[in-house]
Amino acid sequence: MDENTTPAPSPATEPTRSTVRSLLRLRTYARPIRWYLAGSILAALIASSTVLVVPLVLGRIVDGPIAHHDLGGLWAPTGLLLLLGLAEAGLFGLRRVLIARPLSRVEAAMRDDLYAKLQRLPVAFHDRWPSGQLLSRATSDMYTLRLFLAFPLVFLIVNTLVFLAGSTLMFALDWRLGLIALLPTGPLIVLCHYFESRYSTAARLAQDRNGDLATVLEESVLGIRILKSFGRHRTMAQRFREQAGGLRSVELHKARMLANLWAVIVGLPEAALGCSLAAGVTLVAHDELSAGNLVAFLSTALALRWPVESLGWLLAYSNEAGTAADRYFEVMDTPEEPELAVEQTVPTGDGIRFSKVTFRYPDAPADSPDLLRGIDLHIRSGETMALVGATGSGKTTLTALLPRLYDATGGTITLDGQDIRRLPRPRLRELVAVAFEEPTLFSASVRENVLMGAPDAPPEALERALATAQAGFVHQLPQGVDTEVGEQGLSLSGGQRQRLALARAVVGDPRFLVLDDPLSALDVHTEALVEQALREVLAGSTALVVAHRPSTVLLADRVAVLADGRILAVGTHQELLDSCPAYRELMSGRSALEESLEGSVAR
Repeated sequence: MDENTTPAPSPATEPTRSTVRSLLRLRTYARPIRWYLAGSILAALIASSTVLVVPLVLGRIVDGPIAHHDLGGLWAPTGLLLLLGLAEAGLFGLRRVLIARPLSRVEAAMRDDLYAKLQRLPVAFHDRWPSGQLLSRATSDMYTLRLFLAFPLVFLIVNTLVFLAGSTLMFALDWRLGLIALLPTGPLIVLCHYFESRYSTAARLAQDRNGDLATVLEESVLGIRILKSFGRHRTMAQRFREQAGGLRSVELHKARMLANLWAVIVGLPEAALGCSLAAGVTLVAHDELSAGNLVAFLSTALALRWPVESLGWLLAYSNEAGTAADRYFEVMDTPEEPELAVEQTVPTGDGIRFSKVTFRYPDAPADSPDLLRGIDLHIRSGETMALVGATGSGKTTLTALLPRLYDATGGTITLDGQDIRRLPRPRLRELVAVAFEEPTLFSASVRENVLMGAPDAPPEALERALATAQAGFVHQLPQGVDTEVGEQGLSLSGGQRQRLALARAVVGDPRFLVLDDPLSALDVHTEALVEQALREVLAGSTALVVAHRPSTVLLADRVAVLADGRILAVGTHQELLDSCPAYRELMSGRSALEESLEGSVAR
């Protein structure tokens, strides 16, 4: 599989995997609709059983009215056949009516549970899993499972019972012909077992490749401006064709396996039926079997063609549903971040404190050093601390630890003296508001996007947040704050998106505020206005601000310099300019070597 395939292991390749066990895991969702399923199965069973009555009626017609040339005697059996046909049609219609709405509820419940699970899973999980893989699990896999419960599950049961009833009937009509007709049963059972183990692997591979294809498509749509700007649409189109070609190859492999299975499933029973016909004609010729019973036997054998021939499709779809269930429960079985017992303490006004904090990403090589190594930092209550450091030094990672987007691998982080691991995540994220460097907006109105930061905030709080972020431009939009901003907010400029993200962070007057370079996309004039308004917000919060420019640093009371995974120095802007060469380099963009050379020239 290629590099975009989900890193999760494929259960289809595990020797202990069982399609039946995979499908049995759906019983939790199917239990609330079990009576609807039972009614659907019963309706389908009665409807299918009417087919077995038809051969008996035909046998009576042959041995009765036809043998005795009694045309008047045809009316009653003909009317019975008509009633059987109407009953079959009505019962199959009833089956669909019974199951359609309940199954839609099952699909909705599974999709809701999957979405809720994805929201609870840590950011590290989403870092590892391509979005297309998750989308395919929430869409195509859900459809596969619903269709399995609606049709294959019902008819695996119904067709098996009809086949057993039909076989019993054939033996009752003539046991010798019954033995001949059922000779292929043993080979077909062996063949189906062989098919099941191999088709599951192909089905899982196809579903994973479908997820990879969805990832490429999503990236192409979201990155269409980049692709067009750099003229790379042909490169992405080639990548898409390769992914689609890989999916096509797997689907063709599945089709070949299914075609081979069907050829045997259809061919063996047809050969047995031919032998039964020849033997039956011989028995009729020797007066050992009536013509009516032969017609009834052959009609019964023909009526069993659908239960036998459908076996290939039902097995194939059941295997696809089994792998879809595996993919669904791969996500549902992923461990969530543990919650420690909630510790009730009285706030001490201690602000934010990092004590010997270490961090490494879960997928980092075992021999690589920690990204953060022994961070000790105290942001006093009501203070604004600027965090500066070279690109890749871990500034954004450090800020992500506060709302527990990632959990520190060592040390402790406290808010007003309380360990953040002992705060329920919803409560923690009420206390800590975040504005990221890359602003993410949703396909919703301006109002909805901003009020994600405080859903219950009054209208005046919304206006105040927009004013703080200098986002008055929203009032010139077609519907003002009720204007839909479109997917990813791409209908807005980068600076406009960043201002709305900043408004979202400050709308709830947060107690703790984390700003990751919040002004990087603003022009100089707008940046000055935002900084002036931000000072009032920061005065009422304890804030950590990632900064790259001196103008942003000047918003802070003190500055912390992050280098090599540690806090190198802490002080005011002027103190660090006087005492810390690394800080002077960051603020001026010049290296210490350049400063030394300039000093030598001056001397």
